[in-house]
Amino acid sequence: MAKNLVIVESPAKAKTIEKFLGKDFKVESSFGHISDLPSKELGVDVEGDFKPKYEVSKDKKAVVKKLKDLAKKAEMVWLASDEDREGEAIAWHLAGTLKLDKEKTKRIVFHEITKSAIQKAIENPRGIDYDLVDAQQARRVLDRIVGYELSPVLWRKIKGGLSAGRVQSVSVRLIVEKEREIEGFTPVASYRIDAEFSNEDGQTFKAKLPKNFSTKEEAQKFLEQNATADFKVADLQKKPAKKSPAAPFTTSTLQQEASRKLYFSVSKTMTMAQRLYEAGLITYMRTDSVNLSDEARQGAEAEIKNAYGAEYSKPRNYKGKSKGAQEAHEAIRPTSFATHSVDIDRDQARLYDLIWKRAIASQMSEAELERTNVKINASTHKETFTANGEVITFDGFLKVYLEGTDDEDVEHEGMLPALRVNETLLNNYITATERYTRPPARYTEASLVKKLEELGIGRPSTYAPTISTIQNRNYIEKGTVDGVERDYTQLTLSNGQVKDKTLTEKVGSDKGKLVPTDIGMIVTDFLVNHFDAILDYNFTAKVEADFDEIAEGNEDWTKMMKNFYKDFHPVVEDVKENADRESGERILGKDPKTGKQVSVRLGRFGPMVQIGTVDDEEKPQFASLGPDQQLTTITYEEAMDLFQLPKTLGDFQGEEVLVNNGRFGPYVKFGDAFVSLPKGVDPLSVELDDAIVLIKEKQKADAPIYMYKDLPVQKGKGRFGPFIKWNNMFINVNKKYDWDNLSDEDIVELIETKIQKEIDKVIHNWEDEGIRVEKARWGRHNVLKGKIKVELPKTVDVTDMTLEEAQGIIEANTPKKKTTKRKPAAKKKPAAKKK
Repeated sequence: MAKNLVIVESPAKAKTIEKFLGKDFKVESSFGHISDLPSKELGVDVEGDFKPKYEVSKDKKAVVKKLKDLAKKAEMVWLASDEDREGEAIAWHLAGTLKLDKEKTKRIVFHEITKSAIQKAIENPRGIDYDLVDAQQARRVLDRIVGYELSPVLWRKIKGGLSAGRVQSVSVRLIVEKEREIEGFTPVASYRIDAEFSNEDGQTFKAKLPKNFSTKEEAQKFLEQNATADFKVADLQKKPAKKSPAAPFTTSTLQQEASRKLYFSVSKTMTMAQRLYEAGLITYMRTDSVNLSDEARQGAEAEIKNAYGAEYSKPRNYKGKSKGAQEAHEAIRPTSFATHSVDIDRDQARLYDLIWKRAIASQMSEAELERTNVKINASTHKETFTANGEVITFDGFLKVYLEGTDDEDVEHEGMLPALRVNETLLNNYITATERYTRPPARYTEASLVKKLEELGIGRPSTYAPTISTIQNRNYIEKGTVDGVERDYTQLTLSNGQVKDKTLTEKVGSDKGKLVPTDIGMIVTDFLVNHFDAILDYNFTAKVEADFDEIAEGNEDWTKMMKNFYKDFHPVVEDVKENADRESGERILGKDPKTGKQVSVRLGRFGPMVQIGTVDDEEKPQFASLGPDQQLTTITYEEAMDLFQLPKTLGDFQGEEVLVNNGRFGPYVKFGDAFVSLPKGVDPLSVELDDAIVLIKEKQKADAPIYMYKDLPVQKGKGRFGPFIKWNNMFINVNKKYDWDNLSDEDIVELIETKIQKEIDKVIHNWEDEGIRVEKARWGRHNVLKGKIKVELPKTVDVTDMTLEEAQGIIEANTPKKKTTKRKPAAKKKPAAKKK
């Protein structure tokens, strides 16, 4: 038995660390937190000192038992969870739950999983930092109280199943307010002047007028003034300039840059970074710091000199704006700068490449530039054209890396030919292009993270779960609209003549941008109206600052909680009792047939249009909004069109054909078959002939391509790519096969391979009881009975699971049937006696 037990949070981390320690050390994983607040109650003593009630969840009991047994046998237990607040809390819970002897327990931290870092940590143990633990407790408890008390108010006043959160609700507010800015924006047109000139050597370059013209008439008049003009270089200035590299990555800047350059979601970036860290390839990925250790700077300097030359090296320190009290004290970097790339999973490798380039570039020389500014005069007017260019005289860090930007309007300067003052220029053309002012840009995941960081809301570890949560709760969604076409005018002066043409551009695209849903807007408006303090940006930032003060030992966390709760709770009670219900209702007009009110509002099953009110004698009529329609923007005409659906188109092959709007978009229904309409097609524009074309295409796609064991095989393409279907079994067709030309042998091979996989994944099968245990993804297992499927944690070993244990798991996860007790009949009052 090993003398030393090392406990970390993840199995991958344990596996990596075990390679660096000898036979006297055993490394085990706690699989994250082993205890937390209860799931079905508040779990906080709000009447007293706000003491949390922690408990070990069912899926962690086996882990705790195993760790307790190992800890009893070990001479020393090393708590090696991450070096942030969550990691400190995990270490504290382990020490308490496992009842570890203080004399035989040591806390170690490291910001990279390398042999030297682990050995250094072992040589320099410390105790548990209770200030960090208190900061984590304060965040956990405050967020639990906010969510636990606000959510029932939303259920009562808006709709069941809703929830609120301190950082999440503020994040949604940012997105909602941005949408309101866009809705209230009115584009203004003006004419931008661009020109192309040639110098005396025949080399061409672009120039522009620094001002725009308000009207087409003004722009045309200006072009006509240039028809007979002579042009010359009036002024030319050259200035040396330098461009410095960006600091190494913090958590938020990594999330932003991975979104811009790799198109990763914030959560995907953190998952990939976690795996790189656990594999010992990068330093700890939750950090506010932009600093590099002396050892890291020396390693970068040696690699830069070796790979690029001494002139490219410039070691430097960076200083961040954040105090970073709760996080690792080093930026995200490779554990070895000598490793330029890694041969692993493609996405992990791409993220590693980005981290390596950013970190190494931060220690490289500035790029040296020569910037040129040229002014061009015309003989027929006083306006001046300008041309700007830059030449890189020494690339420096640009040899490796250039930071991305969220600004879609950035124009990159190119090179200019050699020019001299008073040189005569030939004008090739001048254009006056109608341009519209742009509305504020919607947030991307990257720009939202940037904004949250600027406001001091949340911390590096919270951004990914925050964005995932508000999407999962359907408060926001990723936009899918490509935009609409808009005409604009362009005037061109060429060979002394002005010509006019109309062009088109696509505007209003929200593809991939964060767009609030109706429910997100309604919930935000309600919370802002009634809980403005909680939704206030400054308040949320102040709370984060208070957590930092607690982490530094400058503030008592229970005192902070008491101050917060005494103001918060009375407001919750008041709103719960006195606030009006909120449905986001908008009255659009009257129904021309009945004269009844037409309105849109949030209903039990989502946004809907309603003709009539509950006060009318007849029941109101309802129609659901389409997937691309919103309560805040739908027009009266669009709302009334919804009552034309479902629309019967006619008959085909003896079956009725109709078109309708569904939860996932418009569709054609033919018998029992549903056919989705192509993207962008208005269901009201669909005629019977159009529907028949779609039906035939579906029939062709659904037609059997083979018979296997007297059952038909069909082929199709779905969300996860091409597949074949046999016996209600969907089988993915990978790139090994020629999808368009599947042979009979291919089909048989695909089916038999799938059947064998299904057999192999069954661990236990108690057929008489209808219960089985199967392998699931990520090393987990499922217990199944009928429609009930229970996913077990990785920590559960199912090898020797008995039928009784499986039955217990099924019973514990079977929804209990609600029984409604009959109220006792009211006793009849005795009849009044006649006098």
